[in-house]
This record gives sequence, structure tokens and C-alpha cells, in this order.
Amino acid sequence: MNQLLNHHRSIRKLTTLVENRTTYNAEYAELNIYETHAYAEKVALKFDFPIIASMLTGKKVMHIDGLESFDFFPGESVVMPTNKEMIIDFPLASLDSPTQCLALGIDGSKIDEVVQKFNHHVTIENENNTWQLDESASHLINNTDVNHLVKRLVYTFTNNNTSKDVLLDLMIQELVVRLLQTKAKAFILNDTECIFNDTRIGMVIKFIKKNLTNKDISVDLLAKKACMSTSHFHKKFKNTLGISPIDYINSEKIKFSKKLIKESKDFRMSEVAFKSGFNNTSYFNRQFKKVELITPQQFKASLSK
Repeated sequence: MNQLLNHHRSIRKLTTLVENRTTYNAEYAELNIYETHAYAEKVALKFDFPIIASMLTGKKVMHIDGLESFDFFPGESVVMPTNKEMIIDFPLASLDSPTQCLALGIDGSKIDEVVQKFNHHVTIENENNTWQLDESASHLINNTDVNHLVKRLVYTFTNNNTSKDVLLDLMIQELVVRLLQTKAKAFILNDTECIFNDTRIGMVIKFIKKNLTNKDISVDLLAKKACMSTSHFHKKFKNTLGISPIDYINSEKIKFSKKLIKESKDFRMSEVAFKSGFNNTSYFNRQFKKVELITPQQFKASLSK
């Protein structure tokens, strides 16, 4: 990300040490890059349009109504509705190591346009459920697709290109769809009221959770459970949740493995891998790092600090 910001740093003007703002405009969106070069607390920020805020460098502590206070690090994003206030602390910001964050604002008409397409073509199989972005704040952690898009958006906004507006329009549409998929995923995976009991994807999610440590779960088996062909099931699952069936299963297994490591630090990693439904330790290690960005051993070591 530092390389992406090189051009920005060469043209921006620094007028304040706390939340210095540089704005880049496009047809349907604006990108605000904020830089803080000094320790600060309780800085309030609010926008009159929906935004996605993503950390670039440093650390913030975020206080948002409806969410518990949380540390905000690079690679994480927050989706904020219109006129929702953020109260921000900057515990590590300094002249030598500034805290940098972007806030991407998207025109409401563009969001509505994409939402209508999403609900028409990729809706969950229950006609009474449609998706919007502006109901509540969301904190996104380790969302690879969103992170890749944010980097591409930063580069395109901050560098001149003859096709800049066209490229940004396509990326913004993709970003809105990714966020809608994230919300759809959250609704299904946290469906405490069993709203999706009568949907095939919802039924498959419940089957996966019930048989998580079964090493014989396959996409073919899940497709049969959903009464779909394998190719149609894979497409439907990914369109609905924004993640492939295998990646979802692995992420759930990793979540279970973290619970095992926390509950019994005496387990060898090979035992954790086996009990979590993985056939071999090396594949478990690769998937753990892919999901958590650290190795299982590093995660275990962090628990004793």
C-alpha cells in the first residue's frame, strides 16, 4: 500500500496534523485520504453519504454506535451509513509514522442501481428478502476481495488515466456487489430465527456446520443436498455468499481449530488439524495462514502473551 500512496504523497498538501484530508473526485464517487501525524483522541467524523472506510497504515481505535469499540488495522474496512458518526482515537500516530485511512463515498443513485441488479439476478431464494447497504455499520476483517478492490481504487483515483471514470465505475459496481454478498453471507450464517430454513443454500450451510469435522464433505455431496448440478450449485453458492463452497468450509474449520487451540494448548498441530477435519497438517497450515494471515503456531504463541 505504501507504493500505491507514493503519487498521492507527491501531490497532497499537509495543512493539519490530525485527519489531514485530500479528496479525489470521480463521476459517481469521491475518495478521501486522511492522514494523522500526531497522537489524538475522540476525533469525530461523519459523512452525508454512505462510505467504506479502509485502513492504510497505522492503527485507530473506533467507537461507533451499535458496535463494540474495536482496534482498526490495515487490511480492515468499515461500511458506514449516511450521517453515522465515528469517534476515533489515534494511539500510535506520529510525524515519522502517520496513521492513514481512506473513506470512499459512493453516490446513492449508483448504489441503488447496483442493488436493484443484485436483487434481481443474484437474490437469495426467498423473494421477501432484498439487500441494502445503508442500514447499519459493519466491520470487515480479512475480506480479501474487498481489500484487492480498495487497492485498485486507490491507484486509479490517484493516477491520471484516460479511462479513469469508466474503470472506477466498474470497480465501484463490483465493490457494492462484494459488500452486498458480505451482508447476505452474514444473514445466512447468523440466521438465529431460521429465516432461511426453506432455502437450499441455507440448508447446505446448516449441513456443513453440523458435519464440519467430516473429512468426506465435498462440493458434489453439497450439490446433491441442494438438489442442483455441481456447476450450478458452485455458482449459486459463490454468488450468494461471495465465497466458494470449499473456501467457506475451510474458513469454518479454521474457526473451529482456533477454538481447539484456545481450549487445549497441549494439542499438537497435527492433532488440531485432524480434529478440525483436515486430512494433512501442511494443508491445514496453508489454509490457516490464508484465513488468519498468521500460522497456527504463531496464533498459539499469541495466546500466551
